[in-house]
Amino acid sequence: MSSADVKADVPGEAPSGDPAHPATAPQPFDAFRSGWETEIGDGFPLPTFSPATVRDFRVKSRATKVGDVAITDLHGASAIRTEGPLDGVEDQVRMYVVRRGSWSLGAPLAQGEQTVSAGQFLLRHIGKPLHFETAPDTTAKVLVLPSTLLKPLLGARQSIAGPADSAEVRLLAAHSNMIYETVTGLGPAGVQAAHGALIELVKAVARGGVDDAEPQLASALAQAAKDLAETHLADPELSGTMLARELNVSVRNLQRAFAATGESVTAYIRQRRLEEACLALSAPSGRLSVSELAAYWQFADSSHFIRAFKKTYGRTPTEYARSAVPD
Repeated sequence: MSSADVKADVPGEAPSGDPAHPATAPQPFDAFRSGWETEIGDGFPLPTFSPATVRDFRVKSRATKVGDVAITDLHGASAIRTEGPLDGVEDQVRMYVVRRGSWSLGAPLAQGEQTVSAGQFLLRHIGKPLHFETAPDTTAKVLVLPSTLLKPLLGARQSIAGPADSAEVRLLAAHSNMIYETVTGLGPAGVQAAHGALIELVKAVARGGVDDAEPQLASALAQAAKDLAETHLADPELSGTMLARELNVSVRNLQRAFAATGESVTAYIRQRRLEEACLALSAPSGRLSVSELAAYWQFADSSHFIRAFKKTYGRTPTEYARSAVPD
């Protein structure tokens, strides 16, 4: 298991003093390739990139592997394109989740060519090597997965596509992001659990539904709910019921998932709203009043907000704001 931030976001330059012989592999691409080979290993070799891609390689990425699964999150300011001969067999299932830009598999206009547009995912069996190309300013998550358990779920077309904001993809993304944060500290049992949950969530994407009562998915469910709550903190409709509906799970199982982390859905939402209110009180200018903050962060009234704030921070909002003003 390993994890790496593999970044290269500065255009390459020829070595100084030798303008007639530009570098064949500019420094940003060299750094990317070295980081990949060191951290991800021979089991997931890099393809051959086009010279234009190598020369203008402005890419930020992070990558990790858990057993026979590799996860990469990538943002390419520049376009990325592979080329050259393709040989051999690749018995893999790959998942592409594109948030911005586009990711095309196969040569343009060739049989079997597919493009994954922004806001979409593609889960596809790869039986032989394929070229790919991304548009400039593409942001995507790519998973390389073993085919044994997943290929039978893909049907006759050997691929499944759909929206990237589906409940199943949200859960998978939350779990893969947690893996980045925890993988270096996991023991063998933890790696096995993380790998098992990842495979189960990819199966859920293929089936179009997740078993929200599965205990090993509790942490992924809680994290996906937290990620979703972050985008709705000021929404008066934000609640455990709303989060469960958006994630297509039962309220009871969402509550159980939070309980496994030692907190409740309601307590988490309130704590995050208090944290945001606290930050607002520290603002040097344009500060909202206590009543305005209470209304904005969906507290019943100023009295409820003040009591909750003092219980958490030991001071009233007014006292906290006064102490935040520099002398």
